[in-house]
Amino acid sequence: MRWNLPHPAAEEIHALGAELKVGAPAAQVLWNRGYRDPAAARTFLEAPIEGMHDPWLLKDMDKAVERLLAAIRAKQPILLYGDYDVDGTSSVVILKKAIEIAGGVASFHVPHRLLEGYGMRSDVVEEAAARGVKLIVSVDTGIRAAEVVKHAVSVGIDVIITDHHLPEGVLPPATAVLNPNRPDCTYPEKSLCGAGVALKLIHALLIRLEYPPERVRALLESFLKMAAIATVADVVPLTGENRIIVKRGLAGLHTVRNAGLRALLEVAGLTPGSTPSAGQVAFRIAPRINAAGRMATATDVIDLFTTDDPQRAKTLAAELHRLNQERQEAEAEITRAILKLCEESPVTADQYALVFSGAGWHRGVVGIVASRIVERFHRPTIVLSEEDGEAQGSGRSIRPFHLLDALESMPDLFTRFGGHRQAVGLGLPIERIQEFRERFNRYAAERLTPEDLIPTLDVDGVVRFAELNDESAAEVLSLAPFGFGNPTPVFAVRGAEVTSPADVFSEKHLKVRMRQSGRGFRITAWNFAERAFEFEPGSVLDAAVTVVDDPYSAARGYPPWSLELKDVRSSRAGAGG
Repeated sequence: MRWNLPHPAAEEIHALGAELKVGAPAAQVLWNRGYRDPAAARTFLEAPIEGMHDPWLLKDMDKAVERLLAAIRAKQPILLYGDYDVDGTSSVVILKKAIEIAGGVASFHVPHRLLEGYGMRSDVVEEAAARGVKLIVSVDTGIRAAEVVKHAVSVGIDVIITDHHLPEGVLPPATAVLNPNRPDCTYPEKSLCGAGVALKLIHALLIRLEYPPERVRALLESFLKMAAIATVADVVPLTGENRIIVKRGLAGLHTVRNAGLRALLEVAGLTPGSTPSAGQVAFRIAPRINAAGRMATATDVIDLFTTDDPQRAKTLAAELHRLNQERQEAEAEITRAILKLCEESPVTADQYALVFSGAGWHRGVVGIVASRIVERFHRPTIVLSEEDGEAQGSGRSIRPFHLLDALESMPDLFTRFGGHRQAVGLGLPIERIQEFRERFNRYAAERLTPEDLIPTLDVDGVVRFAELNDESAAEVLSLAPFGFGNPTPVFAVRGAEVTSPADVFSEKHLKVRMRQSGRGFRITAWNFAERAFEFEPGSVLDAAVTVVDDPYSAARGYPPWSLELKDVRSSRAGAGG
């Protein structure tokens, strides 16, 4: 792993820390992530709800609110057309609740991933028209559904699109298109997820309803909880307005009234009354929500979050938990199959992008498997399931490579495709998989360098063990929520001595004892068992570590934080240097 160390700016960082009254570790992170003005740094730390942008800055917001409000007041049936992932289902939930609070009537349709696939369909529009629906609001989908929108208009249905995916050259002919990424939209935050865009529509609607400001704020804060979960799950940058949504939304999860959300937090193993971290949302909450859409139908998710019956909520949450276990088993099976293929035919230096396919692989989990393979080989990866003559699947990418641009360079291959820089979905005839594999690799080889295929570790600062204590750890943790765009800070500790043999636990993890200038730590090293030989007592290493919240330690009366190891390398400095 290549370490990217920051350029030293000791005097400036010291001055920033003194102004903000924080220690060197947190000050280094703020400085090296661009928060160098004390006022900007304070805004980042506080993430005030007042820092959210005016919803009316979104192009077409006035048209969207006018049409939605007219439907609500006329009691016209409204259909919310969502997606089956966390972002799509969360968007449906918050918009449905907001419409009902305003006195409207809203049903919903979420596609079945395996039977209908991604995106809007004309047959669903036909069914909606037969039921008397006069307005469809798409959430987290629709920006590339021009033909479906045209069909809706032809049968007397208006359409409001709320989406965040990249549009094609011509926008669909909808009544309103809310998307910060449409070329003519000047909205400041381009990285909203689908639920973030839906949240802006709700905010504008509440303002237009002329509710008292205190009620608007209270309702907005209640909707932030679901929007925060969706924002974390959709892996958009946790900076700017997204940081406010997540920081405020997660804080709101300390107290949860929604029966379904309470039940979900319980099956996810989260302590009642605690505030989940973004990591807990990403690895405990979001997978259980996503499991419904991956393994069965996402309708259960919306039922979970809209039911008022605590027993019904517990039943639905238990079902999501079961589906998530099923998802984990399917994911592990496909991952093992791919790794076996890689043992038989190892990945070589001239393979800049990877495509794997298999008959009957569960289409609901291939995107997660692609992420696992990217982690392993650090190359753009597509994983496809072959069935009935067609291969369908998903892809994930590395930072320097734009995945959607790659697919758009060879559209003749696909029956469908879409997505964004880091993730895509696609389908193509099985007989064209090998051609796709060759063209995809050739495209990547022309744009990536061998250096791009080496995993990198961005180091936020260089610290000494003596600088890590309860106060400085709390300051570093105050920079959360951590995730894409605002990763957990990594610190380099130079010249640390290994003081005893590493302890192996759960067969693949280590506990490592290291000391520098008399200050020592017992550091957790996840998935480091194969590297245990590097931790010979007396060896001097440079260690890359992160400060993490540790509720288990706190429950046993120890400090509520600990260190985790990200990487080590031989140190040129002496112990304590």
